[in-house]
Amino acid sequence: MSRRIVRLAVAGISLGMVVMILAVAIVTGFQREIESKVNGFAAHLQIVNYDSNLSYQTEAINKEQGFLEELKAMPQVKHVQQFATKPGMIKTDEDIQGVVLKGIAPDFDWSFFDANRVAGERIALDSLRTNAVWISEQLSNLLKLGLGDSFRMYFLNENERVPRIRQFEVKGIYRTGLAEFDRMFMLIDIRHLQRLNGWADDEISGYEIFMDDLEEVDNAEFKIRDLVLAHLNDEDSLLRVINIKRKFPHIFDWLRLLDMNVWIILSLMVLVAGFNMISGLLVIILERTQMIGVLKSLGAANVDVRKVFLYLSAFLIGEGLLWGNVLGILLGLAQHYFQIIHLDPASYYVDTVPVNISVLHLVLLNIGALLVTMLMLIAPSFFISRIAPEKTIRFD
Repeated sequence: MSRRIVRLAVAGISLGMVVMILAVAIVTGFQREIESKVNGFAAHLQIVNYDSNLSYQTEAINKEQGFLEELKAMPQVKHVQQFATKPGMIKTDEDIQGVVLKGIAPDFDWSFFDANRVAGERIALDSLRTNAVWISEQLSNLLKLGLGDSFRMYFLNENERVPRIRQFEVKGIYRTGLAEFDRMFMLIDIRHLQRLNGWADDEISGYEIFMDDLEEVDNAEFKIRDLVLAHLNDEDSLLRVINIKRKFPHIFDWLRLLDMNVWIILSLMVLVAGFNMISGLLVIILERTQMIGVLKSLGAANVDVRKVFLYLSAFLIGEGLLWGNVLGILLGLAQHYFQIIHLDPASYYVDTVPVNISVLHLVLLNIGALLVTMLMLIAPSFFISRIAPEKTIRFD
């Protein structure tokens, strides 16, 4: 009976460890996946005209800025590219859909869209303006547009009563699973937007700045703001730096809330494992009452006897953690490579459950679980001090 209870305690620790590993792996994987997709669309930081609001109808700035070389040389900065945005309306024979055109130039980094490409090829941004565009698979299905299909778009500028009409051709189709953005963005040659807005060839909406680590964005924002202000002169437009976290606060606040869920799960699992081991330790102590009495009669101190049982408990906890790690990692890898569990991208922004297994997280989880569980066992181990040698030996 006692052996069964101890085995159940070890199994409880293993199960708790599996849940903790998967909880941390899924939440961090989910956060990383969503953050990378949002940053792929809008970059970590943007430098735009100070008069531009948060809409996609922006005010122009000159693309020749004195701070560009210093900006690109900053260690936190991975890539800098020019961009322009403009809202418009797609009209087909059967449907109408409002979208945002994102104008791209030869310095555009295609890595994000290449990774999420469904069909087609890159837009050739050579010396001639091209009518080729990239649309999302969601828009493709909604408007029944495939590769090579042409469609008309309508644009209305301020103080204009008659909309401007342009015809474009689908050159590529992408799918990120981020439905809010897939439904909105199209990629297009930036020169179309310059002409539609009445801008000169050297005027753009601003610059997008990509970084290696989202955690560096807040610190880099202040440095870049100081750099921009240092190169400001009377002839330049006043510029401002936009942080991606403030541009889409609802997404990043939601992701931060997931951290609280993880801490709740970790706390519950550690408590369950601790109580399982407390019951196991008490059973072992009761079963080894005679042995405890003999050791005390031979002169062993209470603290030394307690250490024996705590070392045994640590061994059992280690066994439970080992099997929990093996099973948790295997389940995480299975989901990562075979994508067993699927999600609704309209609700969760991803098609499958993302998993991020980090060695650092595993080490911290194991150390934390072991320390907390052992601390919980210190109080029950004092029960050994209440066992009198004369009573246990006489009882035998």
